[in-house]
Amino acid sequence: MLPTASVTDVVLNPVIEAATEFISSAGYPAIFLLMALESACIPIPSEAIMLFAGFAVSKGELTLFGIVAAGVLGNLVGSLVGYGIGYFGRTDLLERHRLFHVSAERLRQTEVWFERYGGATVFFSRMLPLVRTFVSVPAGVARMPLGRFSLLTTLGSIPWVLMLALVGRAVGANWEEWRQHLSYLDYAILAALIGWMAWWLLRRRRGTRHA
Repeated sequence: MLPTASVTDVVLNPVIEAATEFISSAGYPAIFLLMALESACIPIPSEAIMLFAGFAVSKGELTLFGIVAAGVLGNLVGSLVGYGIGYFGRTDLLERHRLFHVSAERLRQTEVWFERYGGATVFFSRMLPLVRTFVSVPAGVARMPLGRFSLLTTLGSIPWVLMLALVGRAVGANWEEWRQHLSYLDYAILAALIGWMAWWLLRRRRGTRHA
């Protein structure tokens, strides 16, 4: 049984246990599928997947090249799913939905912003916990060119996947302890995202009042 460090882990530990057992039995296909699911906005921590895969490398069960290739390819495929959700779901989710309604002008501003900064956003976001999982959806909403999105997603995924794999190989059986350390980075980023969302909602409400 994996050690419990927080309320979040109470939820995640069964998922992580199932994921590590899957990797132990299926190897590279399991890494590919799990990383694809993680990039398709399903809460399976890439830290656990790749750290454990690195542990398997340290035992001689898998190769470093193999797990990195499987992880990056899985990231790309899962990200394309998220991109498709944003691209094809834009009308129903944002233009017509009452709760999440975004005006045509706001959507156009998003497209312009992505034209200017979307490349850097997609590339660097692939190296950030939490953010990396969901950045594909707004990229799809903004209709970022698919080829450019795919290339930047692949290039941005390599450092993150490789770093986790190397750490997992280096620490071996202590991979779970390192996952706990990395979880604090998740909390910091989550707090920043909540703060940004609260600021955005407050700004939008004030803008609506003055309109």
